[in-house]
Amino acid sequence: QVRLVESGGGLAQPGGSLTLSCAASGSISDINTMAWFRQAPGKQRELVAVIANGGRTDYADSVKGRFTISTDNAKTAVRLHMNSLKPEDTAVYYCNVGIVVAYSVMQYWGEGTLVTVST
Repeated sequence: QVRLVESGGGLAQPGGSLTLSCAASGSISDINTMAWFRQAPGKQRELVAVIANGGRTDYADSVKGRFTISTDNAKTAVRLHMNSLKPEDTAVYYCNVGIVVAYSVMQYWGEGTLVTVST
């Protein structure tokens, strides 16, 4: 089993910064991708940022230049550094890990952490 525990959410002012962290444990020996998704009230869950096993990163257009995804060398943690926050960044942020299992990729999710951007 895989366990993902997020931390770092909270309240930030517009223009401020927050860093989200996700600690991964369990059967995580063959991680393919680590990512952050978010879901705002009344909207579908969307990909925010992803980092692949080889280190390539990709971002949603709405966060490019403001957010940075990173992992530790052991790939037991993934972080999302969020700068220049906007009210529209308000959402529940979910950690996601894709793990290769028998030629397929299993997706695992954390429980989410709330980020609120407001004055």
